[in-house]
Amino acid sequence: MSKVVISGASRGIGRQLARLYAARGDAVTGGARKPDAAAGFTEQALEVSEDASVRSFAAGLDSDPVDVLINNAGVIGPDRQSTLDMDFEGFAQALAVNTIAPLRLTQALLPNLRKAAGGKVVIISSFMGSLSHASSNQAAYRVSKAGVNKLVQCLATDLAAEGIAVASIHPGWVRTDMGGANADISVEESAAGIQRVIDSLTLATTGRFWNYDGKALAW
Repeated sequence: MSKVVISGASRGIGRQLARLYAARGDAVTGGARKPDAAAGFTEQALEVSEDASVRSFAAGLDSDPVDVLINNAGVIGPDRQSTLDMDFEGFAQALAVNTIAPLRLTQALLPNLRKAAGGKVVIISSFMGSLSHASSNQAAYRVSKAGVNKLVQCLATDLAAEGIAVASIHPGWVRTDMGGANADISVEESAAGIQRVIDSLTLATTGRFWNYDGKALAW
């Protein structure tokens, strides 16, 4: 049995991932702004962009080893996020949640990850942040995901010597509140694919950007 921690576990991909891990017998702790006692797994209050909340969440895990940390919490960004008309306050919030928060949570849980045999850190990113994909809509979101992809490379470099593998995963265009009803795939298909990618992650494949179906993506 593994210990799995998932941020943004109250809905969508995060909720489905929590259900999948719990169904196979893993111990799951989900972080959510508004925990749901009926979730079917342990949920604790977590606002990933607030340092005090992250510290409290980490303290709630006591000193238990964490085998897998999935940084799933994210926001799409402000309504106005064109490079020609940017809501800069909303841009800053997107960076705080999508780029900075995964590092904040990962650092807070490093003592737990170090106690596991072969811990794994995963960040749910987006192909919209790939520098090989030259589109400009939703610029704040794109920049925040490009930034977190670089963070994955940095973390992988720093944690390899400790036996902790790190990955960035694009979940696909998913039918969630963020992806919309016309998206390509279901939450169930995305989460199942993400779980398979995480299961196959090793130090030999650390520091890479993956599609939910296991295909390697360009940074």
